[in-house]
Amino acid sequence: MPFEQGSISCRVFYLPRPLPEDAAVRFGADAAPPLEGVSHGEVKGWVTGRHLLDRQITSETAYYGGYLRLTMLTAERKVPAALLRAECRMEELSRMAALGASVLGRRERMEIRREVEERLLPAMPPQLKGIPMVVHGDTGMVYAGATSVKQVDALGAMFLHSLGFPMIPCVPGTVSLQRAKLDVRDWRPTSFSPEMPDDRAELHAGREFLTWLWFTAEARGGMTALGEHGDVGILIEGPLTFVHEGNGAHESVLRKGEPLLSAEAKTCLLSGKKLQSAKLTLARGEEIFSTQLNADEFIFRGLRLPDNEAPDGVGRFQERMIALDRFRDMFFRLFDLFVEERKSPAVWKGTQGEIHAWVRDRPTRT
Repeated sequence: MPFEQGSISCRVFYLPRPLPEDAAVRFGADAAPPLEGVSHGEVKGWVTGRHLLDRQITSETAYYGGYLRLTMLTAERKVPAALLRAECRMEELSRMAALGASVLGRRERMEIRREVEERLLPAMPPQLKGIPMVVHGDTGMVYAGATSVKQVDALGAMFLHSLGFPMIPCVPGTVSLQRAKLDVRDWRPTSFSPEMPDDRAELHAGREFLTWLWFTAEARGGMTALGEHGDVGILIEGPLTFVHEGNGAHESVLRKGEPLLSAEAKTCLLSGKKLQSAKLTLARGEEIFSTQLNADEFIFRGLRLPDNEAPDGVGRFQERMIALDRFRDMFFRLFDLFVEERKSPAVWKGTQGEIHAWVRDRPTRT
């Protein structure tokens, strides 16, 4: 499972109220049905984090190392497309030979497809997909491997059905509301380019934040004090995705070589584009955290945590979750610093001038 080992691709949610004491019982009431009963269409339900066939959800099986660890299972019987096409073609050729016809009508071909699918479907093993989820009741934070809109919607609907209240995705707007009581939609658009006026810029708080992190890493020394975390180093690397919804190319992706020092990167910044995605590394002492960040939705892909040497599985899982909590807290504290600068027109005017100078004067290599 991704939260137990290897890199993690996830997004963060927060709970608007405490996790109920009978959470395991409530999730157990929505446990996935037996696979034998899966026929047409998808079925969904919860299983434990131990494996995708563990439907017995209790306090003993659902909690691991003090964290609630579950997976939303989706099961569906499907006939592989290549097999379905071959079986249909065999039936079509047989029927054309019997009728002495060279072609079959569309309605008859559709009927053959339906009959073949109904004949083959019961023999097909269910296809299983799982979205892992870990809930930290003490902090009210949820980590889930739901990185697409479809996955977020499905997981959110199942969570709401089971507990009776939603989990809130941590995106730039909700994080600023929760932590700073500030609605980023009230901000005026701001240009990071000395060659573009503010009224031609779009308002995307996540892209502004990621580009500000790049500016902070390069122009402000790359070290930032984050409370009890101490001084944290910030590094931005490629691949880089720039976006500006104006004239010309809306999206530019720079890979390979040294994209940060490329003339193309400077051109993107001067044209008003901001970073939508980049590799972000945070260094805290000897601890290194790195991930490919989608700034629009705060999605972390391929997140690598510091190594730990816990002697057993439970200990390793706990250490990884503690490290994940630490990374999330450092990341949100950096966002707090950005929001603090951005919300004050007087402070931001000075920051914007620094950013314009950084963009204008940054060196490039060809």
